[in-house]
Amino acid sequence: MQEDFLHYLWKHKILDPSNLQTTNGEQVIISNVGTHNHNAGPDFFNGQVTIGKQLWAGNIEIHIKSSDWFVHNHEVDPNYDNVILHVVWEYDTEVFRKDNTQIPTIVLKDYVSKKALNNYHKLFNSKQTWINCENTITDVNAFTVNNWLERLFFERLERKAKDIEVILDTSNNDWEAVLFKLLAKNFGLKVNGDSFLSLANSFEFSVVRKQQSHLQSLEALFFGQANLLDGEVQEGYYQALQNDYVFLKQKFSLDNNSVIPFQFFRLRPPNFPTIRLSQLANLYHEHHNLFSKVIASKSIADMYNLFSVSTSIFWETHYTFEKESKASKKKITKAFVDLLLINTIIPLKFCYAKQQGKSIEADIVKLMTQLKPEKNGIVDKFKTLQVVSESALQSQAVLQLKNNYCDKNRCLKCAIGNSVLTH
Repeated sequence: MQEDFLHYLWKHKILDPSNLQTTNGEQVIISNVGTHNHNAGPDFFNGQVTIGKQLWAGNIEIHIKSSDWFVHNHEVDPNYDNVILHVVWEYDTEVFRKDNTQIPTIVLKDYVSKKALNNYHKLFNSKQTWINCENTITDVNAFTVNNWLERLFFERLERKAKDIEVILDTSNNDWEAVLFKLLAKNFGLKVNGDSFLSLANSFEFSVVRKQQSHLQSLEALFFGQANLLDGEVQEGYYQALQNDYVFLKQKFSLDNNSVIPFQFFRLRPPNFPTIRLSQLANLYHEHHNLFSKVIASKSIADMYNLFSVSTSIFWETHYTFEKESKASKKKITKAFVDLLLINTIIPLKFCYAKQQGKSIEADIVKLMTQLKPEKNGIVDKFKTLQVVSESALQSQAVLQLKNNYCDKNRCLKCAIGNSVLTH
């Protein structure tokens, strides 16, 4: 038995109220369960209950055992002086106020249905399942699931917005610089994300602004800061980049010692950091004031057009500086743009709108429901449980659900868990 479950029962009045009595046999009528307190102090503030013929207003404390009052040292804590009712699962001792009057106590297990208890035990004793409600989630009403997933998506978006605000603060409130750092991280994908971000943080964005008109200089900046120009390659393009980087390094006092090494191992060639760095350079070469264009873009088609860039010519026949490969146009794919939209563009637009005091939730829902879900183990498993449809909004939501609710056994805070418990 968890104390959180007792909080849940009391908060939602999942008990038989018709014959509530204290341990002394006095009738109890609940007018207001109070406000749930998640900080220090009594569990519920400002409750209202009638005990016998007396209406009481004050705080309510909940414990597994009544003796927990003393285990938690409430008897010496003045915050508990105005507790009007003690709600417990097991009654094993009386509890008194400082004036020696007994605090009225309800034994909750006497008023909770067997069905609610069975649902609770089924939910929290599912030791061999991937999530607690794995065997019952398909019984939950689709309306409940979909509404909860939308709430979870925005909960996840709010967390991302807070992360973006931190970057904004460290970037002197330069939204263009924030976009560059976020894009850089996502161009690196999971394997090189931290490396790309460390590169973006290794110089001021003003350097990018000053070199945007010269693609080779921009590539020299990126490849040089990535420590990819330190070798001896007998190739004209490579040597030109080296020369440009030497000039840039001196002009802007560049330092790349803090840049995390880039990985090629276990990556498909189109995702090699060389290819992604060239694409990123081309993106900023073709689009000055990229942030303004991102904010102005309203449709998925606008986004695809904006990010429709390729590598420079050299990389059409190479994946690395040293070895030539079969010629191919290495254009950013729509699937890659989708990842940028999900992980960078939409969170950025949401955060910017919040800063401007605007609400764009409806626009974001429209965009996210047009995008296909990401492919990963969590999303795939929820698909087998018939939870995720073909929507990136829902795939983002189930990531939030699994990581922040299921894995932490927060079923009592989850709309799906609540539905399982009450049906």
